[in-house]
Amino acid sequence: MVPRHAPRLALLLAASLALNLALIPGIAGAVEAQAPAPSAAGSGPISPARMSQTVKVLASDAFEGRAPGTPGETRTVAYLIARFKALGLQPGGAKGSWTQPVPLVRTQLGAPRLLTLTGLGPAIPLVPGQNVSLQTARPVDAVRFADAPLVFVGYGVHAPERGWDDFKGVDLRGKVAVFLVNDPDFEAAPDEPVAGRFGGKAMTYYGRWTYKYEEAARRGAIAALIVHETPGAGYGWSTVIAPQGETYDRVLGPHDAKPVLLQGWIERGFAVELFQRAGLDFEAEKRAARRADFHPVDLGGARLTADIPVTHTLVESRNVLARIVGASRPNETVMIGAHWDAYGVGAPDASGQTIRRGANDDGLGVAGELEIARAFAAGPRPARSVVFAVWTAEERGLLGSETYAAHPIYPLETTVANLTMDILQTAGPARDVVLVGAGQDSLEDDFARAARAQGLEVTPDPHPEKGLFYRADHFSFAKRGVPTLLLMGIAGGPDLVKGGRTVGDAWVDDYTARCYHKACDAWSPDWDLRGAAQDVDLFYEVSRDLAQSDRWPGWRAGSEFAAVRAVSASARP
Repeated sequence: MVPRHAPRLALLLAASLALNLALIPGIAGAVEAQAPAPSAAGSGPISPARMSQTVKVLASDAFEGRAPGTPGETRTVAYLIARFKALGLQPGGAKGSWTQPVPLVRTQLGAPRLLTLTGLGPAIPLVPGQNVSLQTARPVDAVRFADAPLVFVGYGVHAPERGWDDFKGVDLRGKVAVFLVNDPDFEAAPDEPVAGRFGGKAMTYYGRWTYKYEEAARRGAIAALIVHETPGAGYGWSTVIAPQGETYDRVLGPHDAKPVLLQGWIERGFAVELFQRAGLDFEAEKRAARRADFHPVDLGGARLTADIPVTHTLVESRNVLARIVGASRPNETVMIGAHWDAYGVGAPDASGQTIRRGANDDGLGVAGELEIARAFAAGPRPARSVVFAVWTAEERGLLGSETYAAHPIYPLETTVANLTMDILQTAGPARDVVLVGAGQDSLEDDFARAARAQGLEVTPDPHPEKGLFYRADHFSFAKRGVPTLLLMGIAGGPDLVKGGRTVGDAWVDDYTARCYHKACDAWSPDWDLRGAAQDVDLFYEVSRDLAQSDRWPGWRAGSEFAAVRAVSASARP
C-alpha cells in the first residue's frame, strides 16, 4: 500500500537529483572516478582504489549516515543513479525508472511515562539502554498496557517437521512472551536428545529474533522479549541498544498480520535476577527448554505495565535498481545486491561523534557492486540480464529487499541467483574466502571453482551459530526459493597473507566490538582493500559465468528452500 502522496514525492525526488549532486562537496569528481594507476588495482577488473573512493563519498558528512527518509537518502539515491548512468547502465526500477518505492513506517519510542515489573516484591523499573532495549513496529500514539503476565516460552519454537513445540497450546493472548535466543540445541551437550536436531551450532531461522517476534504475534502476545546472550545472538549488548527505540516496518495492508505491540531484548543479568525473584533458576530453566517436553512457565506473579509515548511517520524510501539487458535471454535475471542504508544520526558516542556512517556496513558492499557493474559494462553483453540492486532499510529488518521480493519487478521464478555483499574485510590480501551458508545450494560449487582459479581456499563459516545466513538481504530471496550467495566479512577472520588467521580474527573481533553499527564505522585511508577486491572479483566471475550460461543453480536436497524452488520449476527452461 503506497501512501497517496507517493507520486508527488517521486516527482520531487526526480527534480532534486541534479541539485543534490551539485550540493555534495566533492561529489562531481567522485561520480566517475578516474581509473587508478596499475599498482593500485587488483589482479582483476576490480579496483581497491575506486572502491575506497566510493566509500569515502558515501560515508562523508554530506550523506548524514544514509538513514531512510532523510536528506541523506535523497543524496544517496542521487549519487547511485548518477554512478549507474555514468557506467552506461539502463534503469532497472519500476515503470522504467531507476527506483522502486518502499513505503515504510518509522516508529520511535519516547521516554517511558511508566515501565515497571510488579508482582515479585518491590517494583522493578525497566530502563531502556540498560536492562532492556525496546521498540514497537505499530504506528500507534502510545504503547500502553497494564499488568500483563510474563510467560517464559523457552526458545519459542513451533517446528512440527522436527517434532518440536515449545508452546503446548498455552494461551498467550494479552501476555508477555519471554524467549531464549537461538535454537534449542545451541548449547546442548552431545549426549542430550536435542543435540543436532536444529543443526547444532548452525542457527536455523527458528533461532532468529525476527521469527520469535513473528511467532509471538501469531499467538496473540502483547509483547515479546528475548533474553540477550552474546554467544547465542552473535553480537553484544551495544549492538542490541543501537536503534535507541527506533524501528521501521513496511506499510501493512488491512489483511496483513500485525506485529506485537512491544518487542525487544532483556539484558542477561537482569533476566537472571527476574527468574530468581520468580523462584526459578535461569540456567535450570534453559536446560529444561532443551527438552521436547518443555512446557511454558509463568514467571511467578510477574506483571509488566507500560506507558510509552510513540511518534510515527510515513517514510517513502527507495531501492535503486540498474540493469544490463541480456542479449539472448533477457527474461532470465542474475541479481547482484548490497544495501545503501546505515543508521543515520544518533546520540554522541564517547568521542562525541553522532553520524553512524556505515562505511563498511555497507558502503563497501555498495562500492563492490559498482565495481562489478563497471566490469560488466566494459565487457561483452551477457546472454542473461544482470540487475544491480541497492536496497534500502536493510538495517531495519531487510525491508527494502523484502519489499522487492514480495513485489518483484523481475519474476523470482526466472531469477537465476541473488549474490549479496554485506561488509567486506579491510585488512589486506588473504589466502581464503569465507562462505556463509555452506551446504545450502549449488552456487557454492561455482564459488569454489572461481576461488581455485584465483589460488584461494574456501573456508566454511566458522561461526554458523551467529545465523548470518538469515541476517542479510539475500535471505528475502532465499526463503522464496532463489539460490543465493553471501559475502560477509565478519563471518570469520580471513587467513591473511600477512599475519594469518590470528590477525584476521583480530580484525573481525575489533570491528564487531568497536565499530559495528556505530560511528566508528568510518572510511579510513589506512584500509587495505586488496582482499576485499579479491572477494568482489570472485562474485564478478561467478555472476559473469551465470549470465553467459544456461545453467540454473539449485538447492541441496537437505535445504529448507528446495521445495519452494521446485514449485516454480516449470517456469524455467
